[in-house]
Amino acid sequence: MGLGRGDGGWLALVMAVTVGGCYAGVDQFDPDGGAGADGDDDGDVAEQCREVQTGPTSLRRLTQSQYERTVEDLLGISTDVAQGFAPDERAGAFKSNGVAPVGDLQVEQYMDAAESVATDAASDLASLLPCDPATAGEDACAEQWLRELAPRAYRHPVGEADIARLMAVYSTAKADADFETGIRVTLQGILQSPWFLYHVELGDLSAPAADGEPIALSGYELASRLSYFLWDTMPDPALFDAAAAGELETDEGLQAQVERMLVDPRAKDAIASFHLQWLGVDEIEGLEKTGSLFPNFDTDLALAMKADTASFAHWVLSEGDGRLETLLTGAFTLSEDPALLALYGVERPAGHVSGEPIPLPSDERAGLVTQPSVMAMHAHADQTSPVHRGQLVRENLLCQLLPPPPVDVDNVPPDPDPNATTRERFSEHTANPACEPCHRLIDGLGFGFEHYDALGAYISMEGSLPIDASGEVIGTSDVDGEFTGAVELAGKLSQSVEVSDCMARQWFRYSLGRMDAEGDTCTMDRLSEVFAESGQDVRVLIREIVVSDAFRYRLATEQSP
Repeated sequence: MGLGRGDGGWLALVMAVTVGGCYAGVDQFDPDGGAGADGDDDGDVAEQCREVQTGPTSLRRLTQSQYERTVEDLLGISTDVAQGFAPDERAGAFKSNGVAPVGDLQVEQYMDAAESVATDAASDLASLLPCDPATAGEDACAEQWLRELAPRAYRHPVGEADIARLMAVYSTAKADADFETGIRVTLQGILQSPWFLYHVELGDLSAPAADGEPIALSGYELASRLSYFLWDTMPDPALFDAAAAGELETDEGLQAQVERMLVDPRAKDAIASFHLQWLGVDEIEGLEKTGSLFPNFDTDLALAMKADTASFAHWVLSEGDGRLETLLTGAFTLSEDPALLALYGVERPAGHVSGEPIPLPSDERAGLVTQPSVMAMHAHADQTSPVHRGQLVRENLLCQLLPPPPVDVDNVPPDPDPNATTRERFSEHTANPACEPCHRLIDGLGFGFEHYDALGAYISMEGSLPIDASGEVIGTSDVDGEFTGAVELAGKLSQSVEVSDCMARQWFRYSLGRMDAEGDTCTMDRLSEVFAESGQDVRVLIREIVVSDAFRYRLATEQSP
């Protein structure tokens, strides 16, 4: 039948084929934040931007969360089988499996997952099938099921040849055993198909296009881009209907779907996913801390920290003003977890209504960057880390990628010393000529977070020594200068054009699962302009990304089928 473990080679071969080019990124420190204008004068750039332009896009596999959400929406089965997959790759801060080829181990993992899901689904045929095989006939019911399931699983219309191939798999498996086996094995095949496992974005292959020219994506491909961007799962019936009606071929049609999707409960998880990955806290449940120093830290508290970041970001974008400034300076939490509130040093106010923000001390907390999840994740098990925290600001908020450290560098942090502060112990970084060039960019930012211990609690003393949380921003276009403490730093960053541009860039990367490239210059300029004009309203930015050239087109390449 071509579906057994010994026949996995064809799947590995198909899955290793890429569409639309390669991974494009920035591999060294770039104060301009990545791809941008190449020095042409304004007139040339304006003329260039009148034409459709986009950067190269790889053929990407579903991430673990996308796989599990898609299975649930497709089959109504809640599963965690993707947790057994190889870890997701990342494009910058964001999970996106578009670089490494698929190996034999991953093929085996996909087979195991497909068998598990199909076995679970086939155990309740009455729920799985749209018809009664005893009434309609087994073969007729199987065909009706496939005609309804396959277009949703593959996320595009299927032809008669596709149905015939699937029916052949069903018939062979049924002949070997029984009707249930035929259904189960066919579903296994669907779940191992590249059409299911990949974001297949080919556009109109019949339209002539030279290498490097843009090709418009189909309505169904845009529906999938939209759904995985805003919901982290497959399109719903309304999106499929919009694609079939050609409504996604216009700005108005796309924006109408964005408005609908952002108010849908499914947007909550995708909004959370962006912020958790952007801030590097999406896997905080695996964080470890020294038990003797932080006896109250456990997985439950880590998950409460993670939920705190997710709910804060979602509230700002759904209930609040949606602005970057609020994300970076808002002094409140939506958490009601007693352990986390104790870490914050606050209690639920009298008469508190669940779901309402709980105020935090404005001289201690400022938005996402001072939340315990961020402070705990970007720290060591037994002490703070001005390096990790400073690097987070430099790379993820300013989009300035730093070169890797020298191969012979000693990256073990100095041991805690009751007679010296962290600032004093880390002074070697700027005193050592080999370390100074990078650490002067990092440490001046990171020292501003010293009022937060390795768990994110606000402290004024480091042992018996007072904390010095002064710092300095350098290497930026508009916020260079000294500051004291993370609250003041967050305020400076919230007013920075460079940070605003970086936020636009990060949402762009998240939406397409790739780094921005030279061909995206016009799109990035437009996104930055619109985002600034909106008062840094992230919801406006999301709508503008969806109608951009980069979202609606791919590049034709010699590798295109």
